[in-house]
Amino acid sequence: MTKREAIFPANRHALYEEHGYSAAIRSADLLFVSGQVGSRSDGTPEPDFQLQVQLAFENLKATLDAAGCTLDDIVDITTFHTDPENQFPTIMAVKQKIFSAPPYPNWTAIGVNWLAGFDFEIKVIARIPSKA
Repeated sequence: MTKREAIFPANRHALYEEHGYSAAIRSADLLFVSGQVGSRSDGTPEPDFQLQVQLAFENLKATLDAAGCTLDDIVDITTFHTDPENQFPTIMAVKQKIFSAPPYPNWTAIGVNWLAGFDFEIKVIARIPSKA
C-alpha cells in the first residue's frame, strides 16, 4: 500500500495550521493539491481580484515546487469562482499568461457562493516527474 506524504511549501503555513489541512498530498507518482487561494502569508485575502488570482497561482507554484513539480506537470484543474460571469475575463487573462501553449491541462470551473473570504480558488492534480 502506498503511504501518503504531506507536502508544504516554505513560508505558507498560516491557513494550513488554522484550518488543519495539508497543502498537498503525494501518493505514489501523483500530487493532489488542496485548493490554493490568493492569500498573503498571514492567511488574509488579497483584496484586488486580479492580484488575488495571480497570488493563488503563485501559491500553487510554490506548493508544486515543494513536491518537485512544475505547472507543466498538472493534468487536472478545478477552479472555484464566487462571481464567474464577471470574474472570468480576469481569470482568463491570468490563465493565458500561465498556460500559453497547448497541451493545456483539463479544467473545470465551478461557481460557488462562499470561499471563506476569497473569490477564487484553484485545486489541481499533478503527476510527479520520475527522478531519472
